Order: sequence, then structure tokens, then C-alpha cells
Amino acid sequence: MFDYSNRVVIVTGAVGNLGAAVARAFQQAGATLVLVDRGAERLQQMFPELTGSPDHFLAQGVDIGDQPAVAAMAAEAVRRFGRIDVLVNTVGGYRAGIPLHETSLADWDFLHNLNARPVFIACHAVVPQMLKQGAGKIINTSSAAGLHGEAGAAAYSASKSAVIRLTESLSAELKTSGINVNCVLPGLIDTPTNRAAIPGADYSRWVTPEALADIMLFLASAQASAIHGVALPVNGVG
Repeated sequence: MFDYSNRVVIVTGAVGNLGAAVARAFQQAGATLVLVDRGAERLQQMFPELTGSPDHFLAQGVDIGDQPAVAAMAAEAVRRFGRIDVLVNTVGGYRAGIPLHETSLADWDFLHNLNARPVFIACHAVVPQMLKQGAGKIINTSSAAGLHGEAGAAAYSASKSAVIRLTESLSAELKTSGINVNCVLPGLIDTPTNRAAIPGADYSRWVTPEALADIMLFLASAQASAIHGVALPVNGVG
């Protein structure tokens, strides 16, 4: 069991299936949570027990693609709690099925803005504070599709590959400063949306959000202090 008492953990995309599982896992481990979502009320609805708590910060109405808004969120977290120990980026999404030559520039931009831009912006906001502390952990979420291209998924694969390259580059810049940067590469995640999209599949072979959250807890722990710049496949048994 990991103990995150007195550790400040930011989770972006905290109302998503993966983000919520990550937030719950760190909550159970005693962390001070900074939960980020662009909706005005969804965090209160999902985490009513944290609403108004001085020990946590529900950063509602923050578009993770808006750099000034994310910078303000990070500054407020430091103002309230004095530090940022962990950043977990879970924002992202999937769109595929169209050949490259039929893919619009709007779809290309949409997927990079959804998958790569938020990681850049969130890391940009928290790294200066982690450098001041001389310590920190960053865990990004890419995809198994980021390792190789697939027919009909050029934009998606490229956007997830960008997350891997960003993770590796940031790790190379920060690993001598006491900051660990790694990412996980899920295969199919067992979510209601994915079940609806692939009816009749053997869902027991998919990775669960809770299993991914456990891995992220490990990567954010002192036990993972020697792990830098890793893109860790997490495929379940699929």
C-alpha cells in the first residue's frame, strides 16, 4: 500500500473513466488532490465529499488546452498547498477509421489538440515548481497505438506518439533534477464507451482503469525513483 499523505497530486481529466480511477486511488492513499476538469459542476457531482474541503482543490471550468487557465490552476495549487508533487495527465481521446488521404486537417488538429497539447501545457505549468522543490513525478497517458502506425489511424497514432516523444525529451531534461517523467501505454481500456463500441468482446482481457491507476501510483512512488523516460505498455491480456 502506497502512502501519499502530505503529497499534492494533480490529476487532469479527473471525471473521465481513467482520471476518476486515478483520483480515487490517490485519494485512498491519502493524497491532497487537485482535480482538473473543464466542466463547471462535474467534479462536484463525482467527488461530492471533496467539495469545499480545505485539503483538496476541485479546479472546475479549466480547459486543459488553455495555457493561461492551466498556469493559473497550477499557481493556485501552489498558493493553497505550497508544492506540487505529482502530475498525472489522463486527458485524451480516440478518433479513427479514415485513411490519411481522406483525413481533414481539422481532424488532425483535433486529435493533436486532444492528446498532445494538454500534456505539453500541463507539464509546462508544473515543471518550474518541481524544479524549485528539486523533486516531482509526472505520469503521462499515451497509447499502444503510439508505438506504431495503423491503417485508418494516422492522426491518432501520431498524436499519441507525440506524447511518448514529449515524455522522453522531458525526462532527459529533468532526470538529474530529481524529477521522474514516464508514461503508460494502455491497450483497450475496459470502459462503458469501449464496450458499446465493441459489443461481444471478451472484456476480461482488457485492462481496467483501476489496474492502470495502480501502475500510476507505483510510478509516482519513491520505489520508482530509478525509472526515467519509460513508455510502459499496459495491455491486460488482450
